Amino acid sequence: MYSRQSYWGTHRKLVLAFDVGTTFSGISYCILDPGDVPVIRGVSKFPSQEHVGGSNKIPSVMYYDQEGRVRAVGAETEQLHIVEKAEEEEWVRLEWWKLHLYSEHLEASHFSSADLPPLPNGKLAIEVLGDFLRYLFQCAKAYVEEAHDSTIWNSLEDRIDLILTHPNGWKEPQRQWIRKAVELAGLVPVGEEGQSRVHLLTDGEANLHFCATNILASEKFEAMLIACTDGPEEDDDGSASEHQGVILIDAGSETIDSSAYSMKLSPTSFREIAPAECRLQGSSFVTYRTHAFLRALLANSKYGDEDTLKRMTVIFDKTTKMHFRSANEPQYIRFGTIRDKDLEYNIRSGQLRLSGQDVAKLFEPSVEEIIAAFEVQRKAASIPITCVFLVGDFAASDWLHSSLLKYMSSLGISFCRPSRHTSKAVADGAVSYYLDRLVSGRAARFTYGVPCSRLYVPHDAEHVSRRSTAFTALNGDLRLPNAFGSVLTKGTEVSGQQEFRTSFCRERANLSACESVQVDIVAYRGTVECPLWVDKEKESYTKLCTIFADTSKVALSLQPCQRPDGLGVYYTIEFDVVILFDLMELKAQISWKENGVEVRGPVTVVYDN
Repeated sequence: MYSRQSYWGTHRKLVLAFDVGTTFSGISYCILDPGDVPVIRGVSKFPSQEHVGGSNKIPSVMYYDQEGRVRAVGAETEQLHIVEKAEEEEWVRLEWWKLHLYSEHLEASHFSSADLPPLPNGKLAIEVLGDFLRYLFQCAKAYVEEAHDSTIWNSLEDRIDLILTHPNGWKEPQRQWIRKAVELAGLVPVGEEGQSRVHLLTDGEANLHFCATNILASEKFEAMLIACTDGPEEDDDGSASEHQGVILIDAGSETIDSSAYSMKLSPTSFREIAPAECRLQGSSFVTYRTHAFLRALLANSKYGDEDTLKRMTVIFDKTTKMHFRSANEPQYIRFGTIRDKDLEYNIRSGQLRLSGQDVAKLFEPSVEEIIAAFEVQRKAASIPITCVFLVGDFAASDWLHSSLLKYMSSLGISFCRPSRHTSKAVADGAVSYYLDRLVSGRAARFTYGVPCSRLYVPHDAEHVSRRSTAFTALNGDLRLPNAFGSVLTKGTEVSGQQEFRTSFCRERANLSACESVQVDIVAYRGTVECPLWVDKEKESYTKLCTIFADTSKVALSLQPCQRPDGLGVYYTIEFDVVILFDLMELKAQISWKENGVEVRGPVTVVYDN
C-alpha cells in the first residue's frame, strides 16, 4: 500500500476537495497536523440522508423559488414534502445545470444546450455553481464539527485550502468561472490572497492519484502487471525500463476523461505521455438517449405521456442501465403495477420489455467515443500502453466494462476496474494530489503561441499566395500578417519548472509606443503539427489571455533608426514571450533585457470569459 509522508508544515490546516458532478457530487477532506501522517476522509452524512449509512454523494439537484432563492439542495429535493411545496409554489427544479458552464462544447455534438433545463430567471450558471458550492461547504462544516472537535472549524477557518475538480476538456474560461464561483459563494476572500487557497485539478489526475495510492501501489497489482506483460520494455541503452504505459479512463456521468501516463511503482511517480482527452459521452447521455428512444417507441401507446416516460427513464437509469450485460437477453423496466398492460408494446404486469440489441445501441456512442479517445492517446503516447484502468460512476456498468474488456484483450492490454470506493475516487484523489503530487510531468494539450507577422520569403509557395496581403514594415522589410508564432507545441512534455520561450520584436514610429507591450496568448486546437497562420482553420484558434509588461525604462535606452523610405525614424523593442505551467495552470509573462540584464513583467493573465 502507498506510504504517505508525515505533514511537514508548521501550522494545522484543513484541506477540502469538492467533486461537483452533473448528477452527483461529493466531498473529501484532510486535517493536516504537523508531524502526523495525513488521513483522507470522506463526508458521508448530508442533510436528508442522515438515515443512509456511509453515503458519499448527494444529487446535484437544486430547487429555486420564483425570486431566484435556493430552497432545497441535494437529497432534500427528494423529500415528499419538498416536492409538494415545490409544485404548490412553482419552484424551479434544476438538474444538469453544470453543463451550462460549457455549452459551447454542446452545439457541435450530439447534445445541444437547447436540451438542457433552463436556468431560473436572472440566474447565471456561475451563480448556480456558487450556490451549490456554498451548500457543499456548509455540509462539510457540519460534518467536520460533528466527526471531530466542534471548535475545530472556527480555529481553521482562515487556513482552509480548497480543491475543485473539473473535466479534462474544460478550458481556461471555465477554470476562471470556478474561481469566481468560489468567491461568489463566500468560501474565500475576493482577490489574490483568497485565490491562493483555491486549487484546480482535472478529474483525470484526481483519479490517477486515487488509483496510485489505493490500487497501483499494492502488491496484488504489481503481481498482476508483471504477469500480464509479455516482456520488459527496454530503454534506449538496452536496460530494462522501470516504466509502464498506463491509460486511466474516468467514465463519469457527463464526460469521459482519458489520461495517459508513464508509471513507475518504486518510488511511485507518473509522467503524462500524451495530451488528455475528454468526450461528452458519459452515462447521463445513455439515459438521455433512452428517454428519446422510449418517447419514439411509445408515441402511440397510452403509456407515452411525459410523466410515465420520465418514470421509466429514472428506473432504467437506476437499475437496467447498470445491470445490463447481454445483448442476447431481453431487458425490463418495472414502472407500474400488475394492472398495467399493453401487449402491442410489450408491456405486461407493469413491465416494459426491451430487446437486448436495442439497449446495446443506447450504449454504442459512449463505447465508441471511449475507444476513439483511447486510440488517440495510445498512438500519441511516447511508450507502449500495457494497462488500462476504468473508474468513475459509469464504470459500474457491466455492459461498458465487458465491451471495453473485449476490445483491450484483443490488443493484449491489461484491463482493470477497481471494485471498491470508486464513487469517492475523484474527491479522495484530489486530496491525494494536494498531499502527494505524484505527477512529475505533463503533456501540453494544445499548441500555444502568439499572433504575429512573418518575413516574406519569395520562393515559398504559401508566401507567394499571400503576396497581396503583404505590407512594408518600418525597417523596409516586406512582411505577411496573420502569422502564428508557436511557443509551446502540442504533446511537449512539461514540468512545473520548465519554461518555453520565443523571441519577438516590434517596431514603432515613436518612443512612447515602446513604453508598454501587450501580447495575446492563443491556443491552437487543430490537428496540424506546426500551425503557421491564424487565418487558416480560424475556428481552431482560441484566445486564452492577454499579458502586459511595463517597458518604459528600457524604452529610454532605445536608439532611433532611420527609415529606408526617408520618412523619419523608428524604434525596435525586443522581448521574449515565456510560457510555463504552474501546477495545473498555464501561465505566461514577457521578458526583456535592460542593460544586459533580464527583466520580467508580472505574470498577469487576463482570461476571456
